[in-house]
Amino acid sequence: MAPTAVVSEVYTTSNGCPVLNPRASKRVGTDGPLLLEDFHLIDLLAHFDRERIPERVVHAKGAGAYGTFEVTDDISDLTCANFLGEVGKKTKTFTRFSTVGGERASPDSARDPRGFATKLYTEEGLLDWVFNNTPVFFIRDPSKFPLFIHTQKRDPQTNLKDATMFWDYLSTNQESIHQVMTLFSDRGTPYGYRFMHGFSGHAFKFVKADGAFVYVQIHLLSDQGIKNFENDEAIKVAGENPDFATKDLFDAIEKHEYPSWTAYVQTMTPEQAEKFKYSIFDLTKIWPHHEFPLRRFGKLTLNKNPDNYFAEVEQVAFSPSHLVPGIEASADPVLQSRLFSYNDTHRHRLGVNYLQIPVNCPLKAWNPFERDGGMRVDGNYGKFPNYQSSFAPMRYKRGWFTSEHEQWVGKALDFSHEVTEADYEQARGMWHLLGKTPGQQENFVYNVASHLSAANRQVQEQTFHMFSRVDSRLGDRIRDRTTKMPKKHK
Repeated sequence: MAPTAVVSEVYTTSNGCPVLNPRASKRVGTDGPLLLEDFHLIDLLAHFDRERIPERVVHAKGAGAYGTFEVTDDISDLTCANFLGEVGKKTKTFTRFSTVGGERASPDSARDPRGFATKLYTEEGLLDWVFNNTPVFFIRDPSKFPLFIHTQKRDPQTNLKDATMFWDYLSTNQESIHQVMTLFSDRGTPYGYRFMHGFSGHAFKFVKADGAFVYVQIHLLSDQGIKNFENDEAIKVAGENPDFATKDLFDAIEKHEYPSWTAYVQTMTPEQAEKFKYSIFDLTKIWPHHEFPLRRFGKLTLNKNPDNYFAEVEQVAFSPSHLVPGIEASADPVLQSRLFSYNDTHRHRLGVNYLQIPVNCPLKAWNPFERDGGMRVDGNYGKFPNYQSSFAPMRYKRGWFTSEHEQWVGKALDFSHEVTEADYEQARGMWHLLGKTPGQQENFVYNVASHLSAANRQVQEQTFHMFSRVDSRLGDRIRDRTTKMPKKHK
């Protein structure tokens, strides 16, 4: 692809002073030491030393694009959200896809969940859909998240990825089994970002103007269909083109082959939630479609590549706490922890004023109580008072709603879920679902064995036992396949 022509500008220092030769440096004679007065050189080096910001602790490797979200079906009976209020209404978006566990240089085709985050620039504020490509996750107790992520990264002594700690965690925290079944199916290695779905995972609430609400799960289903690599294909692509998914997305948009996803919502009334077999606040469980059918409401289309990766893809900041009137968070404890954690990490990576970065700016915001801080560049609300002043009154509009249904009463206590037989039911259903497509159960066994063969014997046995609780023959099949894999260092 030929580079885009740009208008020629006069080269200057960072403060605007023209520079005749950017490759020259001031020194004593032709062979003497450099001079400290060479502002151009010192400024260039000082900026270079600081041009890397901390990478995301998760979702470090990613690609993104601008697009639109269009309402295709009326769901005004579910929510008063303004951007969903009229069929045909369009909202500008920015979407970032990512792998979860790897570093910025990790391969796009690694076996890993994928992030699928979309920022909607609505008239009533930013709405961030911070989704994954799987409808469930490994944990339901938020305090486990840092521990879990540590085991998916690098050993503190060797600084190597370690299959033993990977499987040790999963086999001793078996509520993860449903997500493991997804991760080690071929859906764990998508063929690029265009060919995978996106799921809210958590329950949110769609709220009407009178405060009535339903719990919802949002699904973004790929209009390109689902396409995956098999295990050995993914490994081959990782070596030959580690940026495969990034390039695939960019090239498709450049060729005007705009990828799209149809948006659906599942709904559950508070009364249904109280009678549901599982807790709807359990991130390791899905809502069966036959009980809670999908209802179409929109389409997401990506149609413009970023002009600058760092400014837009690297600095975009999503948070599930970025909500708008008509949509609220539920009491899911993992979601509740994310409401804090995402904004906190953005303040660390990008600074307290990260919402001033153009890709993160809401269409309009007025909050003069939040002032100052590093890199404040928008005028800082000028002379407007920084408190609730009688001399400069502000207008107020009700933005959040409460419901009589949610009245929480209970004792403060330390609580964590115990693993029960119910945690294997949906995983067992997925194993049977894999059996309906020829070769998929065999691929699953091979995918697990390929990775598990690098773990030590004790952890292997723990893991065989875990899979036996899904299906009595599955543990034996994985044991047999693992013992036949080429010996790896343990």
